[in-house]
Order: sequence, then structure tokens, then C-alpha cells
Amino acid sequence: MDIFQLADRVAATGKGVSGMEAEKLAVAPLGHLCDCASRITEACASRVFDTCSIINGKSGHCPEDCKWCAQSAHNHAVISEYPLVDTERLLEAAECSRKRGIGRFSIVTSGKRLSGKEVARLCRSVKVVAERVDISLCLSAGLLSAEDMKAVREAGITRYHCNLESAPSWFGTLCTTHTTEDKIATLKAARDAGLEICSGGIIGMGESLGQRMELAFLLRDLGVKSVPVNILAPIPGTPLENEPLIPEDEILRTIAILRFILPDAALRFAGGRARLSEQTVLAAYRTGINAAIMGDMLTTAGADIDTDFARIRSAGYELRQPAKV
Repeated sequence: MDIFQLADRVAATGKGVSGMEAEKLAVAPLGHLCDCASRITEACASRVFDTCSIINGKSGHCPEDCKWCAQSAHNHAVISEYPLVDTERLLEAAECSRKRGIGRFSIVTSGKRLSGKEVARLCRSVKVVAERVDISLCLSAGLLSAEDMKAVREAGITRYHCNLESAPSWFGTLCTTHTTEDKIATLKAARDAGLEICSGGIIGMGESLGQRMELAFLLRDLGVKSVPVNILAPIPGTPLENEPLIPEDEILRTIAILRFILPDAALRFAGGRARLSEQTVLAAYRTGINAAIMGDMLTTAGADIDTDFARIRSAGYELRQPAKV
């Protein structure tokens, strides 16, 4: 079965390819591969582009040794460091996102997990934001317990984010202070508490294309439907600061293969895409990207929101309308 037949089958059934079939995609001509993935995207994925924004709700002093991260206390990146932000700051950022027409607002905090006191304080803030701002709320606060997951859901959080970051066979070379199994347990605890789950990874950290497929199949097994696709932006002061930039053709191949494996997922452009050419960004949207984090990332600049919206519309997606002010 060639890749065109594979694409037709996935588009018709909504069922992703097998591992053996995915291996064929690694050597397929890129133009054909992207065209086929586009066919699957149009048939299986939402045509309403899913947008979210993030706020760095607590920055720096993280005890984890993740090699890519500027917020790790083991690394030497120069960043702003501060404790959990207050309610007014969250309200302001959430309302700003709502006015721009962004559908979801995510609070991201540094550290292995929030303490019990921090969870209680955050829940108080989330309740206020949920009451006052018409926007869906997401949280990424590390390896929270089942009890904490229930608390944040009751406060107004509807989705929990915890990136697996890389394939289990590669993750241990990037971080030694927690494991893929810890992250999977966190995602399961979130789901058991009634939260939607969001999980993806970072490409370009020295992993192979096969390991990106390994990650995608694990996400499929876990039933993840919101999949952030980060592209490593090497940060000075981190162990990956000299990692070569992943080529744009390889980024497109990865996105296309993700779509073959995860036909109906929201493949979400996240960190690192600001360096990409206009041509590559548009090709990525047509190939499989149907969601994005808008604006700045945690410690790096993101893409311009107005430019992003124009590109998304040109790729044929619908967008949530900005709020009237």
C-alpha cells in the first residue's frame, strides 16, 4: 500500500497508521507526504482553528534538570524569577486573550509540582477568573496529585497540560529528576478527575524521527487529543544551547507523520515556530497544524498574533471572533 492509499484509508476511517506503515512515511517524498497529510487533516481534523495563550504563572527556581529549560536551577540561563502571580495579573492576561479572540487561557508554573498552599492559592484565583472572564481555562503545574487535580477542576480548570516532551527511549537522556512514567501518571490523574488532557513534546533535541513516532504512538495510546508541537529554540545557559537547529523540511515531515498517526488530534504549534519561514508556516498549517499557542511563550518570544491570524485564515481555517469591547 503506497502513501496515497494509506492517506485515503486514514481519511475514510479516521484510524491512524500502524508502526510498520509509519516507517514508510519516513522515506516518502516530502511533497507527496504533505499532500497526503493535508487530505487527512481536511477529512478528520477540526476546521475551526483551536487557539490558546499561556502565562508564566511562576518562573524559575525549578529543581528539575531538564536540559532544554531556561527555568531549571541546574542551568544558567538568564530569566526573570518570581513566585506565583496574583489574581489581578491572571485576570488581566485572561481578559486580554479573550478580547483578541483566543479560545483558551493556560496558566503554566515552574517546578516539579505546586505545593499544597500554592494549589489552594491558585484555586482561589482561578475561581475569580472563571467567574469574570468568558474563556476556557487550562493549567500546567507539574506532577499534581489526584486530590489536587480534583481541586483545580472544581475551581474552574477544564484541561490539564503535561508534556511528555520526548519518546520514553530518549527522555532519560534529557532529564533525570522525573520520568515518562511520572508524566503518564499525572495525565491519568487529570483524566480521572474529569479534566481534558493536553500533551505533546519538543522536536529537535537530538532524537531520531523514529523516536518522534514513538512519542506519537504513546500519545495515541493515552487518548490525547490536544498535542503541542514545540520546536527546540536553543537557549543560552542550557545544556542544549549549541544543539543544531532542526531543518524546516524535517519539521514538515514530522508534522505530516503526526497527522497520519493522530488523524483527529489538535496538532498545536507551540514554542520555536517564530524562526520559521512564511512558506514553512503556511505549509505546516495546510499539512496538519490546526491549533496554536498564540503570542509569547514562557521564556521566549512567540509569533505575532495578527500575523498568525492572517496565516491561519489563508490556510482555510475558521477562527473564533474577537470579543466586542
